[in-house]
Amino acid sequence: MTRMNPARRLAALTLLSSASLASLGAWAQSQAVAGGAYPTKPITIVVGSSPGSTTDGLARAIGAEITAATHVPVVIENKAGASGGIAAQTVARSAADGYTLFITTNTTQAANPHLFRKLAYDPVKDFAPVGALVKGYLLLVTHPRVAARNVTELSAIAKQQDLTFGAGSSSARVAAELFQQMTKTQLTYVPYKANPQAMVDLVGGQVDLMIVDLTTSLPQVKAGKLRALGVSSPRRSPLVPDLPTIAEAGLPGYEISYWNAVYAPAGTPAPVIDRLNALMQKAMTAEPVRRFVEQNGMEPFTSTPAELASFQAAEYRRWGAVIKAAGIQPE
Repeated sequence: MTRMNPARRLAALTLLSSASLASLGAWAQSQAVAGGAYPTKPITIVVGSSPGSTTDGLARAIGAEITAATHVPVVIENKAGASGGIAAQTVARSAADGYTLFITTNTTQAANPHLFRKLAYDPVKDFAPVGALVKGYLLLVTHPRVAARNVTELSAIAKQQDLTFGAGSSSARVAAELFQQMTKTQLTYVPYKANPQAMVDLVGGQVDLMIVDLTTSLPQVKAGKLRALGVSSPRRSPLVPDLPTIAEAGLPGYEISYWNAVYAPAGTPAPVIDRLNALMQKAMTAEPVRRFVEQNGMEPFTSTPAELASFQAAEYRRWGAVIKAAGIQPE
């Protein structure tokens, strides 16, 4: 029988001991969650947009409900930039213990891989799906100096003038790019870190139009600072029932939506994921959250972790097709 070198034997024992301790730690964490111990310390929800965005508002509403249910503080951390990529990278590199979460959209998880040649994160391998939250639609809005009163007039003007559009998310950008493709017009894209920042410039007249979420745009329309021409949904929004859809306003077949969902870092224990899913599901039924969803033209869209994984895979393919149809080349 061959004897193992003492140094190699010590190294092997050390490795085995480390692996055993890691397994024991994972087992202990699972048992703690199963016994109701999780969460025991503040939870951070990272959002890839600035305060005032739809995702930010939804995260804050849900965070308040989680705190009410668990008596644990929930901190919202805004990391706008790179179409949500900065926030995604932050969460991907965080500890997989359930205390750093990502409330995000199709921008980071389905669209960005088709818009950028290289990402600092992998939208599938770096995350553990927790559950879907909502679906929403966009509003086509213009600065009052643009003379168009409907989609058909906007298309005609865009063929005669150089119009600009702002976008601080992939949804807003692709929505406008798809509009160009379907109307055979050419708009100038002005990128922003987040949609609220683009909205400030639209109201100020630095850009001409946006196709953006109702949370960001509708208050400015109601204040008379912007003109709304249509919604991107398949049917009219109850928030603006007199406003036609973009499809019925002159662009048949036009439809685009966005969604919000929750993710944790890859490797987060299954019991933690299940506990988080239960907390999110409960939060979505709370009156303040339901009111926020309704007031911002969204629809509840909850799921299990497995359902979110399947949905994300389908959305990856769908956004790839939309981006290709719009003629957008990866940056």
